[in-house]
Amino acid sequence: MELETPVAVTDESGHLVVNIGPSHPSTHGVCRVLVELDGEIVVKAEPIIGHLHRGIEKMAENRTYLQVVPLTDRLDYVGSMYANWAYCRAVERLAGIRVPERAEYIRVIVCELQRIASHMMAIGPAGADTGATSAFMYTFWQREMVVDLFEALCGARLTYNYVRPGGVASDLPEGWVERCRAFIAQHPAAMLEIDRFLFGNVIFRARTKGIGVLAAADAVAWGATGPVARGSGVSWDLRRDDPYSVYPRFDFDVPVGSRGDSYDRARVRVYEAVESCRIIGQALDGLAEFKPGDIKAEAMPRLLAPPPGDAYDHIESARGSLGVYLVSDGSVRPYRMKVRSPAFCNLALLPLVAEGHTLSDLVVILGSLDPVFGEVDR
Repeated sequence: MELETPVAVTDESGHLVVNIGPSHPSTHGVCRVLVELDGEIVVKAEPIIGHLHRGIEKMAENRTYLQVVPLTDRLDYVGSMYANWAYCRAVERLAGIRVPERAEYIRVIVCELQRIASHMMAIGPAGADTGATSAFMYTFWQREMVVDLFEALCGARLTYNYVRPGGVASDLPEGWVERCRAFIAQHPAAMLEIDRFLFGNVIFRARTKGIGVLAAADAVAWGATGPVARGSGVSWDLRRDDPYSVYPRFDFDVPVGSRGDSYDRARVRVYEAVESCRIIGQALDGLAEFKPGDIKAEAMPRLLAPPPGDAYDHIESARGSLGVYLVSDGSVRPYRMKVRSPAFCNLALLPLVAEGHTLSDLVVILGSLDPVFGEVDR
């Protein structure tokens, strides 16, 4: 297949080669997909990435450890709390920093809220991709409430720069806990309503069931994680299976699918949002045991200089296992930073699961993988 095809052409086998993107609403971001079609049927689909590459990992080598945090906001920009946290955990492991328990509870709360906001960004467009535009409005209404909470917390609605090495940037403002409790009180009912009117809709079911099936063995072999793997029945979640922070103190379930199709991948996200509410409720209860203001490690210098060595840490983001590897040469800047992106690994499955489906199904399948190209390209 010729990669530099600017317009639709017919190749030697009689297949039509269509170039989609890189700026097209159906690609869910800045992504180009080169598609080879036999009539309406996808013979081959090749994602071509790099259009959003900014060299974040290389830029980190010229920033101090604290100055790298805003760069991590620009990885998964619909889930930047996660990227903040994964990076900070790697720094803390490298420098031997102990984080106060109150800060750990706050990190869990904001990152579970972030999971909900990110999943709303995946479920709503799944409806829009299949003609159910009203589902998009319902999920964005829920997402807006989370973003309002984040704005009250850190002043930003997208790139939060809130989780910092050693803790968090600031304590919870007055009245924030009550607003958060009000949100998690209504959110499960809203999810059940979406489950009824979207996932029970005959058109949505026809457009997603049996579409883009990913076998559990392929999910594991290709390194898929998060809802993409769990939709195929792979019961793997770092919060439970490689627990970190204060997650072992919380009771929650890990929803999994059974068919591995686009329907299961989207529906797993609905139930994960409900489970996030359970975790947040328990974390808010536990937060009351710790005095306000104890949110940063003691004696944190402005210029961190971890001892020479390396460290890797990972967390369960909304897209799966998000990891950061850091190498220190003893200076105030990372010698090397490498990000393990779940969005990158999940996107690699597109050629495998799209083959044999129609061009209109390709849009649904790509959306069900929930890629964020800020993290894919880095």
